Amino acid sequence: MTWWMIVLSVVIGYLIGSLSMSVIVSGLIYKGDVRKYGSGNAGATNMARVYGWKGGLVVLIGDIAKAILAMVLFLVLGDKLDGRGVDYMCIAGVACTLGHAFPIFFKFKGGKCVTVGAAVALMVDWRVFLIVVGAFLIVVLITKIVSISSITAAFFLPVSYVVLGVLSVYEICTAKLILTIFVGVLVIVLHYKNIIRLCKGEEKKFSFKKNTDKKSADEH
Repeated sequence: MTWWMIVLSVVIGYLIGSLSMSVIVSGLIYKGDVRKYGSGNAGATNMARVYGWKGGLVVLIGDIAKAILAMVLFLVLGDKLDGRGVDYMCIAGVACTLGHAFPIFFKFKGGKCVTVGAAVALMVDWRVFLIVVGAFLIVVLITKIVSISSITAAFFLPVSYVVLGVLSVYEICTAKLILTIFVGVLVIVLHYKNIIRLCKGEEKKFSFKKNTDKKSADEH
């Protein structure tokens, strides 16, 4: 790999990831800061809880799109440069995930990388994406608790990638494996407060109904 492409992948990937859609959308459209309400998290779930499902959907699409943009950009550039597009793509994916969690533009207070994780799954392999999204939807329908669903999906990201590789659905790529492990672990770590509440039986169920009393919104 070319050293300057590695640096470029890290810097641009991180900057794109730092474009926190929930903060941007809540500020431009709702004239507020989603991080001041609900859980204080700059993610699609808290956005939906505080401002309603439409706001949450816009943020969901935006966060997935930015991650795909960062990864596709370096996949294409890398393939044209030295044929190592997948490696640069994975580096950009790691950087974008870190940017989403710790955005330089918004005082390093970002989201928990669930939506970015979905984008990573899609870029790794569409079958991994289906498994991850399927796991999320099944668990959220059963429990109505988004944090459990997010943690489950994060767990299945690297696991499903490895299992499909072992089953010879595709050949396991070291860069993709590292990416899936990194993102999966990071998502789980960022949910540590939720895990504590789950252990105490204090985690609340999610509703897509817009919260009229934003300050008393349940945490996610």
